[in-house]
Amino acid sequence: MRIDAHQHYWQIARGDYFWMGPHVAPIVRDVFPADLKPHLSAAGIERTVVVQAAATVAETEFMLDLAEAEPSIAAVVGWVDLGADNVEATLRRLAKRPKFRGIRPMLQDIEDTFDILKPKHLAALRLLPELNLRFDALAQPRHLPVVAALADHIPELAIVVDHAAKPFIAKGIIEPWASDMVALAKRPSVLCKFSGLVTEAGPNWSVAGLKPYADHLLVCFGPERLMFGSDWPVCELAATYENWLAAAKELLAGLALAEQDAVFGGNAARFYGIA
Repeated sequence: MRIDAHQHYWQIARGDYFWMGPHVAPIVRDVFPADLKPHLSAAGIERTVVVQAAATVAETEFMLDLAEAEPSIAAVVGWVDLGADNVEATLRRLAKRPKFRGIRPMLQDIEDTFDILKPKHLAALRLLPELNLRFDALAQPRHLPVVAALADHIPELAIVVDHAAKPFIAKGIIEPWASDMVALAKRPSVLCKFSGLVTEAGPNWSVAGLKPYADHLLVCFGPERLMFGSDWPVCELAATYENWLAAAKELLAGLALAEQDAVFGGNAARFYGIA
């Protein structure tokens, strides 16, 4: 099964996509399953994981409603307020929805790099394994030691780092991202999404420019702990769906076929519990 482990749907009029503005003008439009379907068909991708794009429970419920009507959506990664007094009740309620698979706090938008390690937040996160839920880390390079600390605090929590923690590809900077990735990958509970690289490289990206970062991810996590994601439609800030998929295939062409199958579907199926 081919799985796109990271994409988004949104409806602008819902009014909670506060990060949108002129800087992302090409993607400020409604996106629904019918818009992605031609790309999935052309790519031979059968299922997707739709991921939150707004810091509201209402948007999570919007995605879950879409998922009930759309067979291609295999899993939903939503958002909850980890500091709210009712966070346990919210998690338990959402966990009853059949395609709800995890949460993603928007760490990149929080000024305090260590916010996720607050005692109240850790207490909420300890509920996730009990509820068979996962943690998507929307991290930047500054967060990598923090994600490692989180994995040490709650080793039973399944964690995946989105977009390889957004390394500074456009600037050609690889350290300390590279060293911190080595350290993080020593935690067996942590996986990494092979996604978002073209966006971090910018419109002048090239496969050659992505290769040092992609090769390093393979060294750190191996094909058994990487999962392909398109990050559509955000990827359109730098590349089409098809362009990024072709680049990802080229970057991973040295893997055995079984290893490629794992990155392009098998690992996501196991991580998110997709039948």
